[in-house]
Amino acid sequence: MELSDSGKNLWYKEWFNSSYYHQLYFNRDEQEAAAFIDELLRKLNPPKNSRMLDVGCGRGRHSIHLASKGFFVTGIDISDDSITAAQKSEHENLEFFVHDMRLPFRMNYYDYAFNCFTSFGFFRTRREHDSAIRTIAESLKTGGTFVIDYLNAHYIENHLQYKSEVEKDGVTFRITRWLDENYFYKRIVVEDENSLEEPLEFTEQVAKFSLGDFNDMLSFFGLQIQEVYGSYSFEQYDINTSPRLIIIAKKTK
Repeated sequence: MELSDSGKNLWYKEWFNSSYYHQLYFNRDEQEAAAFIDELLRKLNPPKNSRMLDVGCGRGRHSIHLASKGFFVTGIDISDDSITAAQKSEHENLEFFVHDMRLPFRMNYYDYAFNCFTSFGFFRTRREHDSAIRTIAESLKTGGTFVIDYLNAHYIENHLQYKSEVEKDGVTFRITRWLDENYFYKRIVVEDENSLEEPLEFTEQVAKFSLGDFNDMLSFFGLQIQEVYGSYSFEQYDINTSPRLIIIAKKTK
């Protein structure tokens, strides 16, 4: 299978490998992330010997916590630097690999698959996104469960903060957001007082997938939606007021 990595489709490789990406997004409360996973596990109630796949795992924050509960966990991510950092935490039931989610990975092997913190929607075409869903579906055993944590596009459309500025440890992130019919965009200008380089600039793009879009993608590959939540505290999903779109689906065939 030939995958397109030209033009604006390259942004995520450069940005995800940047230390500034992790400084902006992931220097956050680890307890908050652990609380989300703990509540999710209470809802899923997975057996002790479950095999779990963390798709788009980054530096492995969620994978590490899942493995600490005794599950066998595999984390995959396209970012070499993120996986190199994550591999420092490997042990007998935790492993990490550099892997593109659009390509097959261990078919019919996992009981659970997770895609957290909007680690989806980055590609240029619907076909590429379908390829990623197919990878996840095929990685699961029949009866396996997939959880995707995505933004609620309808909520973001109505609450878009067009300009903002974040300062962290001597680094200023100047952020501009906009949207079109198909994507949300975020331009991030990085000014580091400890660097002699000119300000760096990155532009993210995330597809405006709705619950209906996910239902179509998931069902095509044999995944049936079971539950939908609208926040990290697992409140009921509301198209207008929920900031998140958290879907729990089961592989039926």
